Amino acid sequence: MARLDALLLLLTIACALGVVTSQHKARKLFVAWQDEKERAQQMDVEWGKLQLEQSTLVAPARVERIARQQLQMHAPAKEQMRYLYTDDKAGGPR
Repeated sequence: MARLDALLLLLTIACALGVVTSQHKARKLFVAWQDEKERAQQMDVEWGKLQLEQSTLVAPARVERIARQQLQMHAPAKEQMRYLYTDDKAGGPR
């Protein structure tokens, strides 16, 4: 009987250690999940900022101003322009 009691005690201790270990792992995984969730939220905020920055950098007025000031570019005169007309139905030149 003493052997059975000792065996049951050892099994109970082993099961208790298994429960404690699994709870500890679950808590560590939950903390890691929360950290990754927060990191994903920060990346979403950064993505929004980058999209806003890109939209301001490629704004037509800004591009035109830089072309005029820094690159000394200007729009061609009307006499320098050539227009190509296409036939909408055929998709080729008139």
